[in-house]
Amino acid sequence: APISYGPNIEASIAYLHTRQYIPFERMSEYFSDVCNLPISQGAICDILERFAQKATPAYRIIAGEVQRAHVVGSDETGAKVNGKNGWFWTWQNKLATFIAFSQNRGTATINDNFAMGFENAVLVHDCWKSHFETKSKTHQICIAHLLRELNFFEERYQSEWATSFKNMLYEALSLKKSLSPPDYYYPINQRTKIEQMLDSLLQASIPQHMKEVCTFQKRIVRYKNYLFTFLYYPDVPPDNNASERAIRNIKVKQKVSGQFRTTRGAEIYAIIRSVTDTCIKNGQNILSAFYTIANLHPE
Repeated sequence: APISYGPNIEASIAYLHTRQYIPFERMSEYFSDVCNLPISQGAICDILERFAQKATPAYRIIAGEVQRAHVVGSDETGAKVNGKNGWFWTWQNKLATFIAFSQNRGTATINDNFAMGFENAVLVHDCWKSHFETKSKTHQICIAHLLRELNFFEERYQSEWATSFKNMLYEALSLKKSLSPPDYYYPINQRTKIEQMLDSLLQASIPQHMKEVCTFQKRIVRYKNYLFTFLYYPDVPPDNNASERAIRNIKVKQKVSGQFRTTRGAEIYAIIRSVTDTCIKNGQNILSAFYTIANLHPE
């Protein structure tokens, strides 16, 4: 009779693959040496495919939770698949993380996963142009990214303009920390002063030899309405760090296990990792959740 692996093994393999980032070869060795259970790499691949099919309904539920959120963070990162460039995208909020693999870094991926966009949400991102084409209530660009750029301008050009802009951002971040939820519904004098400071800096003349600083200023002129959104909504963060954390595991996975061999393998990882990250955010035991999924029937 053919070998049949039960839900415990199925859940364990999904856990080792997406939470502990263990490569197939080492996973096969683990089951052989520790559990006295020989499982080939091909069998591991088949088990992950079966588990991903069972996890697909949960994956869709996660997408729906993100779709309904009032604040959504998004990010993307490159990944090698069989030697070719690909992209992992994430859309997430406080309770759910949705990750998708795509061979496209443009709006086609956004439309494939969230064609309706996020009309009731503030979209937080790192200023990548594709995100601005996503339907949303408004946007918040990542202040942490801007601060890193400004630090570089200070070091390279000794730019006083960059220093002034950076100090303005720090003042805005400090104001955010001091506000209570009811404060957002009333006029805030300090916020008005910060916005006036922004207008002044955007009108200031920058020496032409500081080309990168000039480019930065032009970009902020274009997106200035999305710089201080976080000062108008209590739940909107000033940075995109949560999305970066949601997507960083892709880099860890590749560093430990190497590149993905197939597009389907990358898609499977995205499905299972979405469930993993959502379990973590909700304080759930990942392995227990995987065991529940492993006992389901594939779609």
